[in-house]
Order: sequence, then C-alpha cells, then structure tokens
Amino acid sequence: MDEIKKIIIDSIKKVLENDEIQVEEYIEKPKDSSMGDFAFPCFKLASVYKRSPMEIAKELYEKLTALNLEGVGKIEAVGAYINFFADSNVIASQVISKVLSKGEEYLKSDLGKGKTVCIDYSSPNIAKPFHIGHLRTTIIGAALYNLYKALGYRTVGINHLGDYGTQFGYVIEGYKRWKDEYDLDTEPIKSLVSIYVRISALAKEDESVIELARENFAKLEQGDKETVELWSKFRELSIKEYKRIYEKLDIEFDSYNGEAFYNDKMDEIVDILEQKQVLTESEGAKVVNLKKEKVPCMILKSNGSTTYATRDLAAVLFRKREYDFEKCIYVTGGEQMLHFKQVFEVAEHIVGKDVAQGLVHVPFGMVLGSDGKKFSTRKGASATIEGVLDEAIEKSRETLIQKGKDVEIEETAKKIGIGAVIFNDLKNSRIKDEVFDLDDMLKFEGETGPYVQYTFVRTNSILEKAGGLPSQVNASLLKEKEELELIKKIADLENVMKQAAEEYEPSVLTRYVIEVATLFSKFYNECQVIVEDEELKNARLALVYSTGVVIKGVLGILGIKCPDKM
Repeated sequence: MDEIKKIIIDSIKKVLENDEIQVEEYIEKPKDSSMGDFAFPCFKLASVYKRSPMEIAKELYEKLTALNLEGVGKIEAVGAYINFFADSNVIASQVISKVLSKGEEYLKSDLGKGKTVCIDYSSPNIAKPFHIGHLRTTIIGAALYNLYKALGYRTVGINHLGDYGTQFGYVIEGYKRWKDEYDLDTEPIKSLVSIYVRISALAKEDESVIELARENFAKLEQGDKETVELWSKFRELSIKEYKRIYEKLDIEFDSYNGEAFYNDKMDEIVDILEQKQVLTESEGAKVVNLKKEKVPCMILKSNGSTTYATRDLAAVLFRKREYDFEKCIYVTGGEQMLHFKQVFEVAEHIVGKDVAQGLVHVPFGMVLGSDGKKFSTRKGASATIEGVLDEAIEKSRETLIQKGKDVEIEETAKKIGIGAVIFNDLKNSRIKDEVFDLDDMLKFEGETGPYVQYTFVRTNSILEKAGGLPSQVNASLLKEKEELELIKKIADLENVMKQAAEEYEPSVLTRYVIEVATLFSKFYNECQVIVEDEELKNARLALVYSTGVVIKGVLGILGIKCPDKM
C-alpha cells in the first residue's frame, strides 16, 4: 500500500506543478473503505488557485485519470475530495508476495537504522518484593523496547533500580543484629523485608537505632568496605530474584545501573549548572528556576545532599556519552510528570537543547481491581507480580483441563496466562487506569489475549490440515470483500508500527491485532479455504499464513508468546 500511496502523491505533485504544496501532509486514509483507500482533500488549494475546492477536485480528477496510475483501480471526485481505490489484484499480489518472501521478517524495517533509543523501565526497589505497582512500567517498557528494535533501532533497555537511600542503613543495621535468624540464600526478598520491618519498629522505640541507621548509610556513601559488601549482597540477591520474574515475562535488560551508580557522578552536574550560572539559592537549598514550569527544580537540599533530579540529570549525561541516544524514554507513572518536566528542562543546560528534546516521559495510569478501586492484595492472589502471574497460569491450566484440550498443558497454560495479563495491560491507552480482572482477561472470546492467540492457532491448524503452505500462489485470485479487507489490514502493519512508536503507545498495536483477528474470522466464515479449485485454495492458504505471521509477530512485540495448540 505504501508503494501505491507514493505513486498517488507523486502523480498529484506532477499535475499540480507546485513544489510549495505539501501533498504528503494532505493525503488521508478514509475511515470508511467505501470512500477509497486514500483521499486527497482540495480545501487548502482554494486559497492557492483562487477557485472553489470542488472545481479544483474535478479538474485534478480528470488529469489524474488520464495518467492511468499504476496500482490504482479507480479514482473518484466526490465534492472537494479525490478518492483513490487500490487495484485489488495489485495490492493482493504485493502484500501476499512480500509476506511469503519475508516470513517473520515482514515485521522488521530499517526505519531506525543507525539510531539508538534508550528505554528506562521497570525499576523496582531492591530488598523489596516486585510489587504489582511495577507491572505496568515493566510491560509497557518491554513492548516499546521490542517495537523500536523491530523498527531497526539499536535499543538499550535500562533497569534504573531503586538501590540507594537511607532505608538501606536500616536494613544493614537489622542484618548486623539478626543475620543468624534469616536465610537470605533461600528467601532473600522475604528475609530483607522482614528485617526492614523489624528494625523500623525498633527504631520507633529506640531513637539510637535511627542514628545507627544514618551512620550505616553515611558509611555506604563514603565507600566503607564492609558496608558496601553488605549492600552489594542485598542488591545481587534482589536482582537474582527479579530476573526469575523477568524470565517468565521473557524480558532482558542491557543495564541494571540504578541510583547508586550515579553517586560519584553528581558533582559534575552541580559544577556544570554553577558554570552556566543557573544555580540559585532558595531557603538554603540550591535550585534551578525554570521558564516552562513554575516550580523550580531542586538540585541540592539545604543540608547539601542531592535529590532524585540530580541523579536523573547525571543519568542523562552518562547515557548520552555511553549510548549517544536519539531518544531516551522514561516509562513511569503519571504522578512523576512534573518531576520529568523539571529534569528535562534543566537537562538543556547539561546536554544541550537538541539532545534534551530527545528525552521523553511516557506516563501511564494506575492498576485498579475489578471493583474499580486501587489494586491491592486480593482474595486468591498476591499483590506481587509473581503472585499475579502464577495465578493467571493456574487459572489457564484449570480451563485447559476442564475443556479436555489435547495440548502440552504446562507450557500452553503459561503462554495463555502470562499473555492474558500482558494483553489486558496494553489493550487500552496507557494513560487510562487498567482494570485488573483475571477471570475477564482469561476469556477465550472478546477483546482478550487468549482470543487473539486462538486465532493464530486456527491459522496453524488450517495450514496443517491442508498439508502446509503451497509453493505456487496466485494472490490476484483473492477478490472477495472479506479477503481484500484482511489483506489491506495486513498491508497497513508498518504504518501502525510507526504510529505506535511515534505515540509511545503499545495499545495501537493491540487494537490493530484485534482487528486482524476479527477480519480473519469474517474471512474464514465467508470464504471456504479448502476448496476444489487448487489455485484459489493455494491463494487462500497464503492469506491464512500471512495472517498468522502478522498475529504472531505483533503479539511477540507486545511480549506475548503464541501456543501451537489451544
């Protein structure tokens, strides 16, 4: 379809003979397919040619029709619009041929070749359970990572761990006192949380504990060997536990540099801001006054300690030097919008305005329970990510057993359960709150992950029943409405991927793959695939295969695996 669109744009430019008119910006894709595959509105040309848009449209229609545009089956002038209908033979042959030749590579492009995108996401706090609150940043961030990678970018996944702060002074103090009572190797997170809760309770009774905790953190900042070794142990054990969960989600990171990594890199940030003469004093603290935001950005507290903003600025500078990113994307909750607006504006003084324009905050809504209230511990499920995933897998296992499915139960249940959780998270705009209802998201019908997975399984089953993909295909035989609608949707994939990347919105892909699955069902119900006409059967099998490639590929970008059978 892109090739046909280019032909239309070039032809309009040719007949207009006016280089100042940006035809690319005017061309539209009608929502109603009865109005064509592409449309060119002539309203903006009225002021240029001093004529009515309808007259201009009629004249352009006559000139364009005379050119016999390749790949265009029909042109219409409707009011002030010129509508273009793609030649069904050409579009079918182009799309099917491309998918057959590329296979799973059909989803890849070189759009981002030579460019790097850093994506900062997940970022749990060490020595604490991987809470459900980190589910959305993890899933959205992973989808964006996969999307940019498919578009040809060099992608760098960064897990900016919460591994620094006074709380570690408390954990260290508790560990020193009660280490013989806990088994960190067997249950590291549970033990560390228990130690922290216990020492915090003691601190309320004995103020000397507070001072000891502060001393421990001071030693950590100063690089005391014993203290650093303890902190490193807690960090390594936490990462090991988190990696088990990431493995379930099929997620890997290129960097686990957290807050502590930037401890020795913040002095440079302060020096740069002082040299730029933008650091001013405010009630003992040092801040940068902003033009875009009313609230200044605090760099140093009144006691001289740094802030989250200081660390994030140090991270921006390090990442630019280390990765030379085109964009650095931060996937965090909407409550951090002001923080990142402040940091990005101050970053203009650190890395320059052009680089700072590549800093992007991708906010998202909260996770809500089925009752519409903020998600917390629920009956039958833990509020940890692992607990939620395990329950989703168990429910999927029970469903497969009840339905007597002839499948590899464990692996299939894992793909369905985890896929359902991911799909539900990405189904709607990320800025909306997500309603978390396991029973609803595990349904095999409706706009769910299992429904889309099942559609892929059907494509596999049809091909298997037919004996596989044919070697000779005449896609121009695909002329039925249901066939052409599905083909055009498949053809639109690259544009959908670009849109999702430009908007940092995985739900664009989720909605798209639901539409593909729905159109496939219509095609399958109206157009018998295994027919006596060998050529037609082969053409339809090729369309079935192409649909499977797209569904599996898009779900893969979203972080969802497809079972072979369901």
